[in-house]
Amino acid sequence: MARAMAMEAGVGCWGLTRQLNSPSIRDVGRRAGTTAGETRDRLLRSAADAFARRGYDGTRVADIAEAAGLSNGALYAYFDSKGELLVEALRSHGRRQLADLVAAAPSRSIADLLLEAGRSLAARRDAEGYLVIEALAAARRDDDVARPMRDYVRERVDWLSALVREAQERGELDPDLPPHAMAYFCLSLAVGTALVTPDLDDVDDEDWGGFLARLVTALAPTPSVARTEAQESSA
Repeated sequence: MARAMAMEAGVGCWGLTRQLNSPSIRDVGRRAGTTAGETRDRLLRSAADAFARRGYDGTRVADIAEAAGLSNGALYAYFDSKGELLVEALRSHGRRQLADLVAAAPSRSIADLLLEAGRSLAARRDAEGYLVIEALAAARRDDDVARPMRDYVRERVDWLSALVREAQERGELDPDLPPHAMAYFCLSLAVGTALVTPDLDDVDDEDWGGFLARLVTALAPTPSVARTEAQESSA
């Protein structure tokens, strides 16, 4: 089935793109001594830098290909569209403060992890911190971005929901909290703080940390629930 490609690449149909996706074309796009995976990573790094600096609409596929040392045709051997490239760049290089904290210290309580991640949200971000804003804004206008972005958001919500359920099973969070709703709140908070940057309104670090501490405390099990869970676990 025919599929429109970016005009910059001069690619007019899906059939031609499939031809470009052949191993021989990918080999042409690689530097000597590099693998296809390394070339893909280089493209994603160049894309993340370009989208963060110029925005989605202000970035041309040709700019990304040139920065990565590839032709437009070689780029399309790895990604079907500029929209897919944006979301994959977000997936590879977007900020994931909470995920990094969990990976570094999986035994820490969810309350500690949420508090540390939350405090970092109000800090001044590097350019990569705004990739999610570019992707969300572009998804409202461009279906090539909206399709992969829906998958990306679903992945993040599912991961956060699973993290909440694990914390509830360990007795760290109120068992009555709906995991999906809490995941949605965390994701919305991260996006909102990316929009309201310190140059627009710079909240006091101590005030922000104190507010988050009260919020996280409210998510803990009530004393009666905690006692019941402790009794059940010791029985």
